[in-house]
Amino acid sequence: MNTNQVDFNGVFPILITPFNHDGEVDLRSFKKIIEFMLEIDVDGITILGVLGESNRLVESERDMIINEAVDVTAGKIPVVVGTSHSGTHATSLLSKRAEQLGASAVMIAPHAEPVPNENSIIEMFEYVANHLTIPIVVQDHPASTRVHMSSDLLLRLVTEIPNIKCIKQEATPTPPKTRMVLSQLKRMGRNIVILTGLGALYGQYDLESGSNGFMTGFAFPEVLQAMLLAKNSGNIDAMQILYKRFLPLIVFEQQPGLAIRKEIYRLRGLIADSYVRHPGKSIDTKTSSDLIRLLDNNLQHFTITEPLNL
Repeated sequence: MNTNQVDFNGVFPILITPFNHDGEVDLRSFKKIIEFMLEIDVDGITILGVLGESNRLVESERDMIINEAVDVTAGKIPVVVGTSHSGTHATSLLSKRAEQLGASAVMIAPHAEPVPNENSIIEMFEYVANHLTIPIVVQDHPASTRVHMSSDLLLRLVTEIPNIKCIKQEATPTPPKTRMVLSQLKRMGRNIVILTGLGALYGQYDLESGSNGFMTGFAFPEVLQAMLLAKNSGNIDAMQILYKRFLPLIVFEQQPGLAIRKEIYRLRGLIADSYVRHPGKSIDTKTSSDLIRLLDNNLQHFTITEPLNL
C-alpha cells in the first residue's frame, strides 16, 4: 500500500525487529509477527522505530525489513516506516527510499541541535515533505530526541506542512498536551489524528482526551484494540476496566530497553529468539521470572500464543 490517503485512526503497533541468536535479522519471525497483526485486524503497522532497533541496522537490512513488511501486508493495511536521522538530508533520503519500497507513510522525530531552534525543525520537516508524496507522522518523543516541541510548534507543523497527517504523542504528561493541541486545532477549524505512544502508559487518559488510537509497542495490541473499541462505542466504563486490568503489565514494560517486549513476543510464539543487538541487553533471569509471574497473574485465563479474546 503506497498512498497519500492513509487513515491513521486506530491501532498501529510498533513492531520489533527480531534477530537470531547470532544477531542476524530473522525474517521468518518478522513475517510471523506481521501475519499475527493481520490476524487480529490491526489498522496498520509501524516498523523501524526505536523499538525496531533502527539505529542498529545497516541500509541493506532496513531495505530487507521494509520489503518484507510491504510484501506480507500486500496492501491490506498501511505500513508506516520510521526514517528519523540526525541530519535533514539523510532523513529525506531514508524517507524517499521507504516510499520507493512501498511504504504508506513515514514517521519522523526532530533531531537535537546544540541550540534548540523551532524554525530549524520546521525547515527539516518542510524539506522532507517537499521530496515525498506519502504522509508524515510527527513523533513527539523528547525522551529519545531531547527535543521538546511546544504545542505552538506542533500547530505550525500541522498548518504549514499539509503532508503531516498524524502526531504520535509521547511528551509526558501526554493527556494535557493532546487536549491542548486538539482544542487549538478545533478553534482554527483544522483536524489531525493524534495517536498515543509510550507503551500506552497513559492510555485511558489519552483516549479520554481525544486521542484517535495507539501507535506503540505494547506487546498485547489486542488490549489496545479493545480499549479503543469500547471508547468509540461510548462504553467508557469498559475502557477504564481494561486499562486498569492491564496497567501492571503496561508499567512493567516501561523498564528501559527492549528486552521485555522482545521476550513477550517470544513467549507468544511470534519470534524464535529475544536477542537484542549490542549495546542493548537481552532479558536477565530475574526480570524474566518477574515477567512470567506477572503474566501468570494477569493472563491466567488466556493462552498468550493465541490472539486474546477480550
